[in-house]
Amino acid sequence: MSGGQNKNRKLNRLSGFDYSTEKNYFVTICVDKHQQYFGGIHNGVMCINLLGAIVYRQWEWLQKQYPYIKSHTFIVMPNHVHAIIEINKKYITTCRDRSRPVPTDIATNTNDNIKIKPLSELIGAFKTTSSKTIHQNGFTKFKWQRSFYDHIIKNEKSFYCITDYIIQNPPMWGRDRNNI
Repeated sequence: MSGGQNKNRKLNRLSGFDYSTEKNYFVTICVDKHQQYFGGIHNGVMCINLLGAIVYRQWEWLQKQYPYIKSHTFIVMPNHVHAIIEINKKYITTCRDRSRPVPTDIATNTNDNIKIKPLSELIGAFKTTSSKTIHQNGFTKFKWQRSFYDHIIKNEKSFYCITDYIIQNPPMWGRDRNNI
């Protein structure tokens, strides 16, 4: 490593795993220095502000931009976001750019030719576009923390436990490790 980077830096991704694999992934993306930019928790409910709304809109944009992903659960917290994101080619339809198919459309499976971006590139696109929009709204010092946390969801029980964790995050904010 060069440029003064820490040689002992923990690797966040699972070594040798293809993160474009069709799976569900739990991700947590934090604001730099855990600064609370997105709103606050009031009576156990997350109340987003303008920046929190931007983050929600950019998450929706991500799903439109990359039709092979689906967000199962997503929440904006004061200084981070949690999501369960699924990568799966089955969400792509051959006629996705039209409101209705026409009789001349050929129903062939063209999904095999689609290049699936790995999770890190998808999250990078989200972070870049949300940061740009936040900066355009006058918050030029806003920064996401470098990288993100991910967990490959291996079974249905884990999926539902993580979904519950995400939903219960606002009421548990007082005990959250990201609440600094």
